[in-house]
Amino acid sequence: MAPRKKTNRRAFLRGAATAGLGAMAARGAAAQAPDPLITDPQPWAQGLGDGVDVTPYGLPIRFEDDVVRRNVPWLTADTISSINFTPIHALDGTITPQGCAFERHHSGAIELSKQDYRLMLNGLVDRPLVFTYADLARFPRENHVYFCECAANSGMEWAGAQLNGAQFTHGMIHNMEYTGVPLRLLLEEAGYDTAGKWVYVEGADASSNGRSIPMDKALDDVLVAFKANGEALRKEHGYPVRLVVPGWEGNLWVKWLRRIEVTDAPVESREETSKYTDTLADGTSRKWTWEMDAKSVITAPSPQSPVPHGAGPLVITGLAWSGRGAITRVDVSTDGGASWQTARLAQPGTPMALTRFYLDVQWDGAEMLLQSRAMDDTGYVQPTKTQLRDVRGLNSIYHNNGIQTWWLHKDGSVENVEVS
Repeated sequence: MAPRKKTNRRAFLRGAATAGLGAMAARGAAAQAPDPLITDPQPWAQGLGDGVDVTPYGLPIRFEDDVVRRNVPWLTADTISSINFTPIHALDGTITPQGCAFERHHSGAIELSKQDYRLMLNGLVDRPLVFTYADLARFPRENHVYFCECAANSGMEWAGAQLNGAQFTHGMIHNMEYTGVPLRLLLEEAGYDTAGKWVYVEGADASSNGRSIPMDKALDDVLVAFKANGEALRKEHGYPVRLVVPGWEGNLWVKWLRRIEVTDAPVESREETSKYTDTLADGTSRKWTWEMDAKSVITAPSPQSPVPHGAGPLVITGLAWSGRGAITRVDVSTDGGASWQTARLAQPGTPMALTRFYLDVQWDGAEMLLQSRAMDDTGYVQPTKTQLRDVRGLNSIYHNNGIQTWWLHKDGSVENVEVS
């Protein structure tokens, strides 16, 4: 597949106009036929619509009912302890609607009211404290946009192309604006002992999901959050209160947060020993790999977002993120990595948040092998799967940030393939 030349905006628009004129000429006289959707009165313009109170809480219109979370039935034995996936192929921008944001549960999503909510802070502190929801609301609060990514996102792709859709390969991620209280303020309120080098955080659900977090991180940017995208957390996202641990794997973002214990050592819970550790090629496993390395994926075209038109202007778009800082650049390849073009970032990258990228091309209708490659402000460059496997082998599960390949066919359909 020959490398494609980069086209500037003027050439792109000129080519688009030429393509449009050619299509009109090909249609001939048929192109002059009146369009009844323009010329004829339509039902929606001949009567009254819904009143303002028909849907007190607004819902997506029925024409978008395919934009939903989906699970993979064979992935887990039961949906009570399972995961579903954000429809990233059908979204644009960077903010994930709460109703589309992926879920991960260890014993199901519980119902816990604000009135019944209690947060205990104990361990190596001067004053063990219990906070109500109302207590938390009186602390100074902050707003930050962060991504939350499950460590197992793309995990099934370690062994090769497995799932045919960006929603399933990369959809264990969301990006929301969180409102909450810095954990640092609560620790200071309790008078934490400087001998305490860790905090252990635990959820109120039946699984008692708990993780150890180094004190340095706890005092830095961790939030005790009670709002997302301006509204209360959804039940499946930890209502009424969850932990937000920017840039670090999602299992640390404990939902229905009920206890914070200051300790002098990590607790070594199930979720940080037998789970959420990285298996290496020699069979040993390493733990404490919390940060999510720079990663990206093209969301369209992709298997669930094929190209509905023929040759002509085509927008290639996707998402990039890094748990170590801000995305500074994304390159896109249309020939499986043989050559690269620098994509346009919709906005300058911000630390630990999703960045949207675009590459506007003139598609000639030939097959393309689409890839994206992210870089962050630490200088890190997203690796190929081969580079990852040289270190990790094929038996790993977590932290797969290798470059993804989509095969765009001549008919506009797209397939998950591997080009390492």
